[in-house]
Amino acid sequence: MKYGYLRVGAVSPKVKVANCGFNADSIINAVKEANVKDIKVLAFPELCLTSVTCGDLYLQSALLEEVLVKLEEISLQTKECDVLFAVGAPLYKNEKLYSCAVVMHKGKILGVIPKKNISVNDRRFFEPFKEDKNSKILLNGKKYDFGSKLIFECENLNLKVAFELGEDLNVPNSPSINHSLAGANLIVNLANSNEIVCKKEYREKLVSTQSAKLVCAYLYATNGDGESTTDLVYSGHSLVCENGEILVQNKLFEEGIISTEIDLELLQSERRNILLDIDSTGYKFSKFNVNQVNYDLSRKVCPSPFKPINPKDNYNRAMEIINLQARGLKKRMEHINCKSAVIGVSGGLDSTLALLVIAKAFDLMGLDHKGIYAITMPCFGTSKRTYDNSFKLSNALGINLKEINIKESVLKHFEDIGHDRTKTDITFENSQARERTQILMDFSNMVNGIVIGTGDLSELALGWATYNGDHMSMYGVNASVPKTLVQFVVEEYAKNSDNEELKKVLLDILYTPISPELLPTKDGVIAQKTEDNVGPYELHDFFLYYVIRYGFTPEKIYMMSKKAFGNSYSDDVLKKWLRNFYWRFFAQQFKRSCSPDGVKVGSVALSPRGAWNMPSDASSEDWIKRIERL
Repeated sequence: MKYGYLRVGAVSPKVKVANCGFNADSIINAVKEANVKDIKVLAFPELCLTSVTCGDLYLQSALLEEVLVKLEEISLQTKECDVLFAVGAPLYKNEKLYSCAVVMHKGKILGVIPKKNISVNDRRFFEPFKEDKNSKILLNGKKYDFGSKLIFECENLNLKVAFELGEDLNVPNSPSINHSLAGANLIVNLANSNEIVCKKEYREKLVSTQSAKLVCAYLYATNGDGESTTDLVYSGHSLVCENGEILVQNKLFEEGIISTEIDLELLQSERRNILLDIDSTGYKFSKFNVNQVNYDLSRKVCPSPFKPINPKDNYNRAMEIINLQARGLKKRMEHINCKSAVIGVSGGLDSTLALLVIAKAFDLMGLDHKGIYAITMPCFGTSKRTYDNSFKLSNALGINLKEINIKESVLKHFEDIGHDRTKTDITFENSQARERTQILMDFSNMVNGIVIGTGDLSELALGWATYNGDHMSMYGVNASVPKTLVQFVVEEYAKNSDNEELKKVLLDILYTPISPELLPTKDGVIAQKTEDNVGPYELHDFFLYYVIRYGFTPEKIYMMSKKAFGNSYSDDVLKKWLRNFYWRFFAQQFKRSCSPDGVKVGSVALSPRGAWNMPSDASSEDWIKRIERL
């Protein structure tokens, strides 16, 4: 399974009440279909061999004897199927009837798991399993492991599967909690959940939350078509979740197998980050092997991992981000008893978001916006569009903008150091950035203020900042906000603003090409576009997310980027910018090692004070070689 992907599925087979023969055929057909689709783990509902609505028929010997016959038939008929699955069946042990999951793979029964938590109604038939130790159960003359502490470990894959049944999930001390702590990274629930109004949403929250809490993948299948409707109706709702995210689910009353790939490497990375304390005391591990398959991913890969998935959440998410940034700045200013903020406003995206954040922080502190000193410092590369937008933005926010033209200062600096003013090299560019920072720092001393940094997370990752120039500030409010998220927040703020003047200028800034504006303009138009030099920010933010969040290899990130961006970029272009990302990311660590304080707003950040600890002289050679071999 290349890159740690494993295809899994869930199904609610059509059943007839108390008809084990019909139900066994449905189970066998589903397993064979799953095998054809290269599904390696398949979830069935609770008591699917008999149906879950048999009532007093569970106490009939004829039914229970038929269960044993059909279990053997299912194992024989699926011996060529490379699918791990569990059949839900009622089984006797020590004169007690248990609702069980009979786990099978390639025609072998690997173990039997009894249900631990039984509803009040079902206690008329079934006994809750209370033993602490695993034992044996006799089925058709053979003994098998029996107990709740069984984990099924794949020897040729990082996969450990555990099972729980129905109400086991609903109780505070779910068996899956201990399963996860014992190392299981995939939980399968043979569920028994009838349908009532709004219960679908409840199941979604329950299953996704459990998968997040346990840092695992979770398969859930409940009973459906064919169950008795004497008092209840069953929808066959099935879900596949991974680390809190619902990857796939069916519509209510929809038949057929749902399937997708879970990412075992992602789960491993998450568990490694939280230092999960594994304790498998009392557990027995049953071994199995699966045939290796390299999947063409059916699961979607989002090209914008920093943005919310649900569009309904967009505005609330944007305001939450601004509020977090503002709260961080508020605390810092209150701590140092500061009532003035100084910011360089360029008419670009980053300084725009920073200015919105400062305004919010001042509102939270009850301070007048007159304490916000916005300064625009035009020079050789300042375009008319960004120059005008600096004034329009400040006016719309009720903030006074001060203009300090730095051309003469920079030219004098060139003269002082003996630099040819016609040579537009790195010295030409960086001198402007450092002159601007000097002005901001000195002006902040004049007004007893704090210089607010505008650089974003993407620029930190790529080192796209002038060392001790725009790289430096007294508090960096955008430090953990990547460029694509900056665009998102500004856009949502604009679309939902009641201030038409503000909305208009924000949207114009949003659609202005991203540029440091350090090279001379051509007829007043931007001559320098950042993405022409470093590459598209949507790609770099994608790379950044999976490098930092999960530590994926360059090969896996490249494969995922092809899936995420489709035909938007050629393979060669993706490889070019992926190589560029790694080279810049390693080479520019020295800038991040001394970056200013700034609040963390998401799961990815590069602060040297705990978020990202990396030597400034680490070599990128091994990562680059991997890309060159693609």
